[in-house]
Amino acid sequence: MRIQNKFMALAIFLLLFSCGEKSASTGVLVKNSDELRQALSEVGPGSEIVIADGIYKDVQMKLYGLGTENKPITLRAETPGKVFFEGQSNLHLGGEYLVVNGLYFRNGYSPEKGIIRFKIGKDSIANNSRVTSCVIDGFTRPNRWENDRWVEFYGKHNQLDHSYIAGKSNDGVTLMVYHTGNENTNNHHQIVNNYFGPRPRKGGPRAETLRTGGSETSMTPGYVNVSNNFFEACNGEVEIISDKTNFNSFTNNIFYKCEGSLVLRHADYATVDGNIFIGGDDSNFYGGIRLVNTGHWITNNYFYKIRGEEFRSPLAVMNGIPKSSLNRYKQVTDAVVAYNTWVDCLSPWQIGVGQNKASADVLPASEIRSAPPIRTTIANNFIYNTKADKSPVVNHDDINGVLFENNILDNYGSAFNQFESLQNEKVKVKQVNEWLFVPEEGQDDILAEVFDGYDFKRIEKDLFGSSRGDKNRVGAIADLSRANNYEIDRTKYGPEWFSPDKEASEPNILSATSAEGELQNTIAQAKDGDVVELSDEVYTLKTSLKIDKNITIRSKSNDKVQLVYEGKENTAAFQMNPKGVLHMNNVTLTGQENQLAFAPLEKNMSSAYNLYIENCVIEDFEYVLKATTGSFADSLDFKNSLIQNCKNGFVLAAEEKGNYNAEMVTFDSCEFKNVDQNVIHFYRGGYDESTIGGYLTVKNSTFTACGSSDKSSTLIKTPGIINVNLEDNTFQNNQVKLVALLWGAKNNTHSGNEISNSGKIEVQQNIELKLLY
Repeated sequence: MRIQNKFMALAIFLLLFSCGEKSASTGVLVKNSDELRQALSEVGPGSEIVIADGIYKDVQMKLYGLGTENKPITLRAETPGKVFFEGQSNLHLGGEYLVVNGLYFRNGYSPEKGIIRFKIGKDSIANNSRVTSCVIDGFTRPNRWENDRWVEFYGKHNQLDHSYIAGKSNDGVTLMVYHTGNENTNNHHQIVNNYFGPRPRKGGPRAETLRTGGSETSMTPGYVNVSNNFFEACNGEVEIISDKTNFNSFTNNIFYKCEGSLVLRHADYATVDGNIFIGGDDSNFYGGIRLVNTGHWITNNYFYKIRGEEFRSPLAVMNGIPKSSLNRYKQVTDAVVAYNTWVDCLSPWQIGVGQNKASADVLPASEIRSAPPIRTTIANNFIYNTKADKSPVVNHDDINGVLFENNILDNYGSAFNQFESLQNEKVKVKQVNEWLFVPEEGQDDILAEVFDGYDFKRIEKDLFGSSRGDKNRVGAIADLSRANNYEIDRTKYGPEWFSPDKEASEPNILSATSAEGELQNTIAQAKDGDVVELSDEVYTLKTSLKIDKNITIRSKSNDKVQLVYEGKENTAAFQMNPKGVLHMNNVTLTGQENQLAFAPLEKNMSSAYNLYIENCVIEDFEYVLKATTGSFADSLDFKNSLIQNCKNGFVLAAEEKGNYNAEMVTFDSCEFKNVDQNVIHFYRGGYDESTIGGYLTVKNSTFTACGSSDKSSTLIKTPGIINVNLEDNTFQNNQVKLVALLWGAKNNTHSGNEISNSGKIEVQQNIELKLLY
């Protein structure tokens, strides 16, 4: 009996042991939303909830629990990349030591602010918690003007790592770190090894990819670490990162073709070290680093073909406002910019950016940025150009508060001697890859003598981790050998199981006849990128053509095809939907005087649309294009086209609060005839100096007999638009007082225009606008 009892006890022990192993390795497997909610309500230290592979819709998860460092509470996907949350779903966390792994949010949006939020309700914050290997892809609100944040940090010692976050097109920062209250300050959050972007242009402010705090909490310490992340095409607005609290660090990140800057907006004592900024020739909007406030160290950063100006400069050192309020611009003081490299950047150093003394008549004194940087050191930096730059350093105000020491310039043989800021040298440089240029070895007589400023010993390593104690040189790279084989490995960023690269497919060329409904059906069945060729002479359209993909419509022959729209009153021949891109070539589009040629949806315009119209005629419409509130066109590009006999032209004027309805608006070699009013009405409401769009270009075009019914008696109306260029146009017999009223203090220009019986172009240097704050 005794032996039997021993065997029975051993068997029970083994059974319990095996069950414990199974529980530890697999946890509680949940297969539907109800099981998930039940499991979330029963967690304790060491609990593990495993979500079975599948699609879960309209699930608002609240994970609250008190795990421990050794026994965290885990919520994870059974198979990372195969657990999808769609519809109105989110995940809010509260408690201690929580871990979330492998979730994928797509095809929906959060019904509350915060898709992933380190807080439940008003006061249940999370601490010491981690979200890893997750994806949020295009999980954006249907209306662009609705504000939310996708990831919200509260509490202390929380972490987001190896995650992919892209596609936010509505109002609001993508990732927000809150500092309100002592429970959220001194937080030491970790934001590491993530893949951010693309984020499309929004058309106004409040579209940062990452923000720490706000002006109201700008005096608080953060110690947030943002490192080893990849930012790609983060183009939402002029600020990619907006740092608004103190003692944060931004290290070893890559900013790849981002139309914005890392901005130390209300921050003090930030560390910006070892970051790589890669631009190119394809955009003049790629930005670098912008300095405001006190005590920053900008070291070991590398910039390639950053071509942005002023606010988007490769290095923008701002002017401040004397006795500035918290939400404005404080003076730059006690900053260090050392051991950085700029290659083929346009005017890489701009000092006193934002100086606006000339606007004193139209702005209150509290808005005038008249305080130049002081007690700031720029030393041991390297600027290299493969083509000469006329102005490597631009001074917008008073540069005397900046100490320049031992900065080397190789300007392709063109010396620059202003401000005693740069030493002209000829440096042998090796091109390692498309964007990486490194000074060759054996040039110590030029590069090895460095300025030893106060506390410069803290700069211990170079861009690639080589010790500056062993070998120190001017610029971001001290040791060529460490840089020799460097390539960007994108697999280090985001989840291992996810690739942001989309497979490209060859476009199909489809044919549509004029049979009733055939063109609509062909477009509906086409794939993204396909081409629809029109083979008949005349097509009658009874209903709108819905454009919700990238589609090309063109004549099959060299002759123009006519599309006659006979739809209902106040409807559009082309109904532009989110992500709709229309290329139209060699088409005549004719309306019935009470309709629109193009129009976005009245609501639910969650993302941008685009129009590329070439060799076309557009005639007899109430409006050529009329924007709706919340709609946004990234590009409106009209070439070699005739717009005639329309009551209104292009009305992009449905926004307020610094927003606008289109980014890039271009008319090249177009003809406008008999457009009664609002020929081009492009509007940005309110004064917000950090919003630097939109962009209107009108060149080589003709305007005849237009504007006869316009109450403003202005042909081209651009109130608040920052960038306007009217070049080589002809204006004849237009019944208006003004061709245009341009904003001289901004980037509004005109040249080579011929004006006959059409009023004049007037430039007003400073225009009074309503302040937004």
